[in-house]
Amino acid sequence: MISLLAAATDLEPGVWENLTKTFGLNTPFFVAQVVNFFLVIFVLKKFAFGPIQEMLEARKQRIADGEEKLAEIEKQMADSEKRVQEQLEKANADAQRMIDEAKESAAKLGEKETQKAIASAQNILAKAEEAAKAEREVMKAEIKSEFGKLVTAATAQVSGKVLTDDDQRRINEESMSTLTNN
Repeated sequence: MISLLAAATDLEPGVWENLTKTFGLNTPFFVAQVVNFFLVIFVLKKFAFGPIQEMLEARKQRIADGEEKLAEIEKQMADSEKRVQEQLEKANADAQRMIDEAKESAAKLGEKETQKAIASAQNILAKAEEAAKAEREVMKAEIKSEFGKLVTAATAQVSGKVLTDDDQRRINEESMSTLTNN
């Protein structure tokens, strides 16, 4: 358009006035509007779009961090389940070994001693299983508590608001029911 206007000024002296009158072009106002347009674009980009983009990237990073923490918790839970299973297997192996030893010694000492040794070994096995169950329950409670805290923290970060005690309790209950159902 500027080249058209420049070409029009080269043609004839009255053509420029006819163009400005025909199209209602007021050169100072047109230049001011173009300058205003570019100023508005600059201000919006600098003070509106830039900070919004940064905020969205920060939220995206917080969500990714929350997902990483959740994966880490799931891994820890699987590791603790594996350790509990190993402890149960070890306790069962120890108990079986003790039962076998008790059977051998009972054969030497007679039927009465055999019964005492078997009862003792079974008692040890029961205690070992109870201890393993208790440890597993403690680990589950710790993991559930940590998981609830992480879910609450992630929800607070994603939503961008401070959660009340009722909100935190409700989110913890929902996440625990989801965790126990899976």
